[in-house]
Amino acid sequence: MTLGVCVSNGETRFRVRAPRAAAVWLCLFAGDAEQRVAMARDGEEWTVAMPGDRTGAQYGYRADGPWDPAQGLWFDPAKLLVDPYAVELDRRFAQNPRLAQQGADTASLVPRAIVPRRSAPLAPRPPYFVRGGLIYELNVRAFTLLHSDVPEAVRGTVAALAHPVILAHFARLGVTALELMPIVAWIDERHLPPLGLVNAWGYNPVAMMALDPGLCPGGVPELRATVATLHEHGIGVLLDLVFNHTGESDVAGGTVSLRGLDNAAYAHAPDGTLINDTGCGNTLDFANPAVRRLTIDAMRHFVGQCGVDGFRFDLAPVLARSPGFDRHAPLFAEIAADPLLADRVLIAEPWDTGPGGYQLGRFPANWMEWNDRFRDDVRRFWRGDGSIGALATRLAGSTDIFGDPPPEGARTVNFLAAHDGFTLADTVAYERRHNEANGENNRDGHGENFSWNNGVEGPVDDPAIRAARTADLKAMLGTLFASTGTIMLTAGDEFGRSQRGNNNAYCQDNAIGWIDWAARGLELEDYVAGLSEQRAARMNSFARFPLDARWLTREGHTMQVPDWEKPGEGWLRCETSAFTFTIDRAAHTVTIT
Repeated sequence: MTLGVCVSNGETRFRVRAPRAAAVWLCLFAGDAEQRVAMARDGEEWTVAMPGDRTGAQYGYRADGPWDPAQGLWFDPAKLLVDPYAVELDRRFAQNPRLAQQGADTASLVPRAIVPRRSAPLAPRPPYFVRGGLIYELNVRAFTLLHSDVPEAVRGTVAALAHPVILAHFARLGVTALELMPIVAWIDERHLPPLGLVNAWGYNPVAMMALDPGLCPGGVPELRATVATLHEHGIGVLLDLVFNHTGESDVAGGTVSLRGLDNAAYAHAPDGTLINDTGCGNTLDFANPAVRRLTIDAMRHFVGQCGVDGFRFDLAPVLARSPGFDRHAPLFAEIAADPLLADRVLIAEPWDTGPGGYQLGRFPANWMEWNDRFRDDVRRFWRGDGSIGALATRLAGSTDIFGDPPPEGARTVNFLAAHDGFTLADTVAYERRHNEANGENNRDGHGENFSWNNGVEGPVDDPAIRAARTADLKAMLGTLFASTGTIMLTAGDEFGRSQRGNNNAYCQDNAIGWIDWAARGLELEDYVAGLSEQRAARMNSFARFPLDARWLTREGHTMQVPDWEKPGEGWLRCETSAFTFTIDRAAHTVTIT
């Protein structure tokens, strides 16, 4: 039976999973008035059918049973609970101490799910995605909030991504797929409201299918229409999904959904304590079939109802923990066997914070993976302390990590900067992180960024230093666009955006995190557009490294083992039948012909 809400045959049926509850109520709302309807047990699930078409009705659940947190039982009928299968909410989540107080009623605090008006499923079709292309990662709100050419009413929303001026920017850069940072409903971490901060990135979800009302106020129709427009322009859409934990956090967190219905969804140690392989307080347990079912159903929803082309999975080793990482984990097989999901683009962030959490190169052969080794080795080379051999390996598709690429192209997703860490421009302007605005005494964020500042920390007016930084940026971007595999650019890095040295701007929903379109570096943007045009002309060559490649020294000799190992060597030429590129560290140039 389908979980969630189904309207058919003149009735509206609600179904929710709560295997250890003693009683569950459907709560229907008309304004502040609440109607509670007892639900009937059906195995591990509870169900009730209400007469009539309840499309547009607001609802939630309450569950009763033992209150024994030490045994993983958090039943509290005072808590209004969001349907884990909700696809639309009436408001955004907001932190409040009452969410974690036993017996404190939360009906006035918790978003209410809305019975959706479902559209007919989209016809199955292959993804709009080709390996070797350019993924453009963006934060939906931060991307267009300050764009003066986008109508104010839609700035910062999913709909803005389909505006002609934004589409023109994507086309100029040669973007082949967007990767949208989380757009499902999330809640702030508990420590942020007292600091006057909010979560600006969305990596703290509660409802895995419900689009955040602030980012996508038009709900599923808005996302569906935007995806369709992007497809018309040859651009695929990938959603960044967070299935590794939820915003209910640790034992001091609130009870707003799964915790009050089925706390066994979270991984627990033998002594009953929550496992925290995510650094966020809790971890979803993918040894639990119900967790895998929720994940699969959420993915199917976004493909079948919204038409998305694939997914990037945050802290993806969690998906395969039981508790240790297993490349043959059940979820991978279930995705591969699903007719709607088997051909989707699947990208792993291949690390989490738990034991053995770094799993780069170990995901299934049909998955792609974020390659942080590319980022670090390229930064170190251009900083002056990385080897030419390491750089060449990254340029050739990181076969030392991924092995020989499959026919469809290399599995590596190469990037220089992502939402997490320094922006590309800050990489050449700051040696140290500057996260003071985050309220954690500059202790948060990565400590080692392989960055440099060309002699002065932060912004400068000196023309020589500015020119040196621009040269560094062009050199790194040239390296990215010359590399084998799919490449990723984070929004604004093409024109030198800065976060003022903040390398963990997850809580900066302000000028630090917003993209300043008025300050665009058009020279750098022109350079990136030119690189993309060159790469697009040889797309197939960059998906798989040509077998006829010859690596040459400055003197024109074939590189030998001693040449790769020379300390400080900074010149390299690669010749293939499809292209030639030359890298010269002293001149800060990457030339592709």
